[in-house]
Amino acid sequence: MIRSALLVLLLATGLHGVPAHAGGELEAPRVQAALAQARAAELGIGIGRNLRLAMALYCDAGTMGSREGFFQLGRVLATAPRSLRNRPLANTYLALAARLGKEQALEYYDPEVDNAPLAEPCAAFGDASRSPPFDLDAYLSGLSPAKQRLAGLIRGAARQHQVDARLALAIALAESDLDPAAVSANDARGVMQLAPATQQRFGVTRPFDREQNVSAAMAYLRVLQERFAGDWRLIAAAYGAGEGSAVHCSAVSPCLETRQYVRRVLHFAGFPARENPSGGLAGTAGSLPASPAPSREVVAGRMLNIACCD
Repeated sequence: MIRSALLVLLLATGLHGVPAHAGGELEAPRVQAALAQARAAELGIGIGRNLRLAMALYCDAGTMGSREGFFQLGRVLATAPRSLRNRPLANTYLALAARLGKEQALEYYDPEVDNAPLAEPCAAFGDASRSPPFDLDAYLSGLSPAKQRLAGLIRGAARQHQVDARLALAIALAESDLDPAAVSANDARGVMQLAPATQQRFGVTRPFDREQNVSAAMAYLRVLQERFAGDWRLIAAAYGAGEGSAVHCSAVSPCLETRQYVRRVLHFAGFPARENPSGGLAGTAGSLPASPAPSREVVAGRMLNIACCD
């Protein structure tokens, strides 16, 4: 069963300081990005349809505090083609979504199937050996013209600062999905989600100005590149979690959200499967019929199992 401490963390604050949603659907920029990218992978928008990648991204959104992420993950697990369908695991994520306030999750919950035990969210979607490289250019082609122009700006600034454009674009996708107006709960701003301290460090006075934001981010990536000797895993971890956290929260550490963040960055940058901790298996999205809603008494009883530790 999922550990009670992890569940409490998910319900109370999420793993990125994002409060559990009792009302509207306001999501943090990284969550919005993961949800948008998951939808693209599920439906084949820009990139080819890839249900396993979609599930990994939906799960990442869930562990960042998004009930929508857990709901969409449970829905896909409940309705995917037979080779990927997993009703017990679907029930577990649907129950988490329902506990976070997503009542629609009850439509897909199967009361006749036991919840699957869950040692760590998203572990089931991390088989790198089955993951084809991410087609970055194809994904960008499915975005709006404004976002495509912004991607071009990032490519140019990356060349100027001698930073790999694939890494820079991958970080932009993980941070905001190329949204120049993004603002996080910690007041990180703009397409590259510059924290206030980073803005001050690199002289940013207009964080929503695309050129200022991107130029400062590339300068920062250059600093990280030199500090971590070009190790993309540590560079991504430092950008996503802070320089002091990079060594402790790299892709092989127990820091769940940072490991997931690094996995997304490496995957978007097109790392080979053998080097990429992300899962991904091409699949075809099937129809998504709703299951009959179970009784609330049955759901409540099943959810009690999730709240308890072994």
